[in-house]
Amino acid sequence: MSTVIQLPRTYNQNHLPRKYTPGKRRMSIYWTWSYPWEANRNVEEMDNRFSTMTEVRRVAWPAYETPGWSTQNFLQGIDGTLELFHRSTLLFQEIAGEATGHPVAVFQRVDQAGFRLLIDERILADTDTLMVFGLDHLPAEQEAAPEEIAAIREWLKREGTCLLLAPHHDVGFTSDMKQRQMEYLHHGDPLVPRQQRFSQYTRSLMKALDVPVNNIWGLRPAVVKGTKDIAPLTTFRDVDKLGLLKNVPTFNFHPHLPHYELTTKDTKSVHLLARQPIDADRPHPFTAAGNTEFNCLIWMPPKEQRAGDVVLVDSTNFTTLFGGTDSLENFWRNLVIM
Repeated sequence: MSTVIQLPRTYNQNHLPRKYTPGKRRMSIYWTWSYPWEANRNVEEMDNRFSTMTEVRRVAWPAYETPGWSTQNFLQGIDGTLELFHRSTLLFQEIAGEATGHPVAVFQRVDQAGFRLLIDERILADTDTLMVFGLDHLPAEQEAAPEEIAAIREWLKREGTCLLLAPHHDVGFTSDMKQRQMEYLHHGDPLVPRQQRFSQYTRSLMKALDVPVNNIWGLRPAVVKGTKDIAPLTTFRDVDKLGLLKNVPTFNFHPHLPHYELTTKDTKSVHLLARQPIDADRPHPFTAAGNTEFNCLIWMPPKEQRAGDVVLVDSTNFTTLFGGTDSLENFWRNLVIM
């Protein structure tokens, strides 16, 4: 029996450009957060911060009680939780690398070592699909700079590019405490505070690029009755020209997913590809208004000077923190070979 050798891990070094290979996409992940800002948040603050790893261990006990997650081997503060997000995309990176022959490049707006990296030619030159993971909290005031917007616009003129935008949830955006509590009881995750607002950077980018989408709420998906399995997507496969939903009946179960509210009625420039049924047994303002599903996958085909595609889907669909299925892996493969 052959032994699989784990490759050595590297950290804090310059990215090595990937050569273009016809038909083989070069995928890049861009975490929009300032790692130091998020990690240095005062843990006495109730809202708009990530949990510490100690809080995660307490809530998820005994899932993280093995030696690998101990204080000798893993960060126990907010930084540990940020590292969980990094580790949770490793399977996606592995599958994408096998399908394309290229390693997935991973960038952060401000990394652990304090280096600030704007989206510019250094990232875009060897990227075919840029995945913008909007996990920066609104109080961090991350905004897309004019030069970044110009660089992305120019990059999207290149045939075959794809900008994947992943603004995350917006929980508790109201000053109404009763509504905040209703939202909290709806998603049921004790690690999410009554107010947790994400994706200022991605929002600013969407506004600048005329992406008519607003990320709102944090909604709990419905499950198949009598099981813990996430309910199947409601799909619109007739407009799925990219084949993103081929052999994809479900996405990832995450208890607080954003609704991608469309702010236009133009169905030619923006296509809704999938909706997710909502847990109707847990009251929420969105369902009280008569909604039973939320928008979870949107595609904007090339238009005018933009030769590239724009896709919107939540970043948690690329992680293994909330379970994983063959369906989700099919979605990953569809995206990287589209």
